[in-house]
Amino acid sequence: MMSFLKKIALGAVASATLAAIMSAPAQAQLRVEVSGVGSNQLPIAIAAFADENLAPQQISAIIKDDLARSGYFKIIDTGSVMTETAPVNFSDWKSRGAEALVVGSVQRLSDGRFDVRYKLLDTLKSSTLSGFALATPPTNTRLTAHRIADDIYEKLIGVRGAFATRVAYVTKAGAEYRLEVADADGEGTQVALRSNEPIISPAWSPDGTKVAYVSFEAKKPVVYVQNLVTRERTVIANYKGSNSAPAWSPDGGKLAIALSRDGLTQIYIVNANGTGLQKLTSSSGIDTEPQFSADGQSIYFLSDRSGGPQIYRMSAAGGEAKRVTFSGSYNITPRISPDGKTLAYISRRDNKFQLYVLDLASGQEQRLSDTTKDESPSFSPNGRYIMYATESGRRGSLAVVSIDGKVKQKLTVQAGDIREPTWGPFMK
Repeated sequence: MMSFLKKIALGAVASATLAAIMSAPAQAQLRVEVSGVGSNQLPIAIAAFADENLAPQQISAIIKDDLARSGYFKIIDTGSVMTETAPVNFSDWKSRGAEALVVGSVQRLSDGRFDVRYKLLDTLKSSTLSGFALATPPTNTRLTAHRIADDIYEKLIGVRGAFATRVAYVTKAGAEYRLEVADADGEGTQVALRSNEPIISPAWSPDGTKVAYVSFEAKKPVVYVQNLVTRERTVIANYKGSNSAPAWSPDGGKLAIALSRDGLTQIYIVNANGTGLQKLTSSSGIDTEPQFSADGQSIYFLSDRSGGPQIYRMSAAGGEAKRVTFSGSYNITPRISPDGKTLAYISRRDNKFQLYVLDLASGQEQRLSDTTKDESPSFSPNGRYIMYATESGRRGSLAVVSIDGKVKQKLTVQAGDIREPTWGPFMK
């Protein structure tokens, strides 16, 4: 576990070799293991879609995997193929314990796309809850399945699903560091950046088209923004000393960053194109790891101004800062939930670095992790899960935990360390 002071001070490193940005899938896919279930599992039957073998991926299998991974559904296998137009014996499904039923079909269109149709049925009320049809190219059949799973999750749980979102993280294999992007289920991995020098602190833009990060390829930490569509990179901060900890404003127009250009590391605001630098803090301590509040009006950040690292909040325009964390003597890496109600952070207690959440209204604190070397928490865009980095068998791995702590997932790669996760936004 690298302390925040040590991370800031990380300086000159060996020369960088930056390879071409690649869009081809990486060799190592994330493997997901799930443990624990939600407090109330909803039994749902998912039938095989008619003619889904025509598509590159099996739609119903991806839907099952998504819902099972969430921890909130008990999957009932129908053992049969059912189209969205077939008559349904609701009494039969109720007797089998299913409270909902998913059916659908796949048809190849003349232009090469696939027409994917789905319907969600309420077996208790003998009614249709939802359904739609999507014409999708062969390359997007997995995404279409994720969108169906998102719709099911939203209709039955009441919260927007996040299966069709993406995650970014850093892997290290041998001497190579890679910034990788993958679907939320670990599939479809792509390499955005390769380097022989460390890459840290990736952060998604609110529209999901860019990632900000810190690269050491210039023998010092420099903040970049990379467009994932055009692959263009922009230097956001390359000042004297350390340039670190980028965080986007909710509107995507600005970044909060931490700079040591004037001595001690302090919080600054900069436009998303690197112009208009403004200093927000001028404390006698180290201020770093800024994060905008959900409404963009405040900034949470880490400071040792009270003698040890704690989390503070100030106006996004600067000014007086108020301390937020009081339990424990070492609280770092603030992350705010999408609804602005919950603060996640890493706390060191009894020499264990673990993930905690704080209800900002009540002040109630809860530990969510059982691991002991946790780093870099990141909320899912629906606020129901937190992804974070930890260690498994002396190797870096990722973990996901539900906000109530009951559903846990472990994400690993076959070889190498994996760290610095950031969960992307909802895609339009």
